Amino acid sequence: MSTQLWLENITKEYGDGDTTVKVLKNVSLEVKAGEFVAVVGPSGAGKSTFLSIAGALLSPTRGKIVIGNQDISTLSDKELNAIRLQRIGFVFQSANLIPYLTVRDQLLLIAELAGNHNKEAEKRADELLLRLGLAHRADHYPESLSGGERQRVAIARAWMNNPEIILADEPTASLDSERGRDVVEMLADEVKLRQKAAVMVTHDKRMLDLVDRVVYIEDGMLSERPEQVPHPVH
Repeated sequence: MSTQLWLENITKEYGDGDTTVKVLKNVSLEVKAGEFVAVVGPSGAGKSTFLSIAGALLSPTRGKIVIGNQDISTLSDKELNAIRLQRIGFVFQSANLIPYLTVRDQLLLIAELAGNHNKEAEKRADELLLRLGLAHRADHYPESLSGGERQRVAIARAWMNNPEIILADEPTASLDSERGRDVVEMLADEVKLRQKAAVMVTHDKRMLDLVDRVVYIEDGMLSERPEQVPHPVH
């Protein structure tokens, strides 16, 4: 399998001199196509900072980020915006849907932002909604959806431009255990079916049997810690 996402020797610092705080310390991670990796660790360990850097939302102080064969570490803001729109799909703990757009239009907005709003995009939006059990909700607004439905819309939106990489930050935090598991199963299925590379930050250890690998962040450092996993990981 080819490497889709590679973070090499990532350090993130805030402040200057004696007041410098290192949030991440020389962190490296390689994620291959078709691989679903969970990142776990205590609050304040650097998990969200790590995911933000992986998704080109935040620049590292030092280190290199490679997506596919492209080093994105030195790209301009405009170029990074294109990378985020076209090559990375984000799923957050809050669905962050736009209240005045219908479910279908939430997806089509992503295509429009990427300059791809055409008949093919409309077909893809309809196919995604059907696949995620939301076809009957296509013309509804977010306020009429359940929490689980809103999160499924967020997933469909993340997949709209067929990104190579999926990044999920606590995607089950606002859901009960059953709906949370449904969401992670959808992510896992997409990773295998479409050969995506996915990284999920989570505090929910009940979901870890659905991923391929677990890495642990503590005090800004990353390590493989299989003993932290309460379920068999396959």
